[in-house]
Amino acid sequence: MNLSIGKLAKACEVSVQAIRYYEKEKLLEEPARTASGYRQYSSAAVKRLRFIRRAKELGFTLDEIRNLLAISDSKDADKSEVKQLTDSKISLIAERIADLERVRTALSNLSDLCSGEGCVESCPIIEALNADEVEKSLSVN
Repeated sequence: MNLSIGKLAKACEVSVQAIRYYEKEKLLEEPARTASGYRQYSSAAVKRLRFIRRAKELGFTLDEIRNLLAISDSKDADKSEVKQLTDSKISLIAERIADLERVRTALSNLSDLCSGEGCVESCPIIEALNADEVEKSLSVN
C-alpha cells in the first residue's frame, strides 16, 4: 500500500500538518519518496498514525506517546511499563478533575453572590477578581 500524505491524512483523520509534525518529532518515520519527491506511506504508517491519534485522544502527551511507541516497538518490553504510564496518566487526570471541581465550586459561589442586575461597581465577581489575594476570595473552604 502506497499512500500520499493527503490520503494518509484522510485515512487517519488527521491533518497533513500533523503528519509533517509527527515526522519532524520522529514519531513517524520519514517515508519513501517517489522520483518526483512525493511522500509515499505504507500500511505501517497508517497503523502508527492511528496509534498516535488514539493516544492523543486519551490525553497522552507527545513524550508519553513516544514512550508508548518505544515500548510497543520493543520485543523485550513488559506490560508493566504500559500500565505504569497509564496509571500515572489516570492520577494526573484525577488531579485535574479535582482542580476543575474546585474552580467550578468557586465560580458557582461567586455566581450565587451576584444578582446579575444593577451597576457593575458592586459586582461580587468583579470584586473577587480585583482582590489583592484572588485565591482567598475564590476559595471554597
